[in-house]
Amino acid sequence: MHQEKKILWRLYEYVAMYCGLGGLAVICLIWLPFAMLLNPLLPRRIGLPLGRQAIRWGMRIYLAFLQTCCACRFDLSDLDQLRDEGPLILVANHPSLLDAPMILSRLPKAVCIMKASLLDNILFGAAARLARYIGNNAAIEMIIKAREELHAGAHLVIFPEGTRTRNMPLDTCMPTTGLIAGRAKVPVQTLLIEFSTPYLGKAWPLFRPASLPLHCRIRLGRRFDPPGNVKVFTRELEAYFRSELASFSPSTAAV
Repeated sequence: MHQEKKILWRLYEYVAMYCGLGGLAVICLIWLPFAMLLNPLLPRRIGLPLGRQAIRWGMRIYLAFLQTCCACRFDLSDLDQLRDEGPLILVANHPSLLDAPMILSRLPKAVCIMKASLLDNILFGAAARLARYIGNNAAIEMIIKAREELHAGAHLVIFPEGTRTRNMPLDTCMPTTGLIAGRAKVPVQTLLIEFSTPYLGKAWPLFRPASLPLHCRIRLGRRFDPPGNVKVFTRELEAYFRSELASFSPSTAAV
């Protein structure tokens, strides 16, 4: 009987994985034609907030689906403390593909710096362009756009490793955060992301199911003042993340 339960649970983990991945695709495809149509028609002052709210609610629906149907548990309450704050750079470690959806689901003023290739992705591109997310292909243009968004009151989301973490708990941080914070004169709020398993991490095959239930948590870390020296700041930021995540491993994540 115990072995049968294990087999049934493993089967459920596979079903949950395909439902989870398919659910995200469905949400993106529903919004896709509207985003494609509205992007060239709406002025920025209307299209930008509409696009960001659509992404926020889409991600909230997606996470609610994962929680209800796929045995995922999310502790994102710390993010609610930031909702009404002024401009901030939100910098987080990047263990999973779920990191951005978790952050975007809670913060209506969030704008992402993302891989430029994703702006042309069939699922995400139109929605990201309508929301005026920022591609990372041209460094100077990226910094200028990021500064403009921050001065308009946005919460800029950056993953300083540049991609999902290859070597847990953290890869080398790039200087992007310090460059933007120094020029915009905006503080940097760290976010510490923890998972019970490294699901959808860099080394996790896309169609390998998670060990369920999956527990995910984001907690607020230290807030840094705008830096004067980018190199020193980047080293300090990386050291801080490493110290906070040193005791964290995917098998022992806080829940």
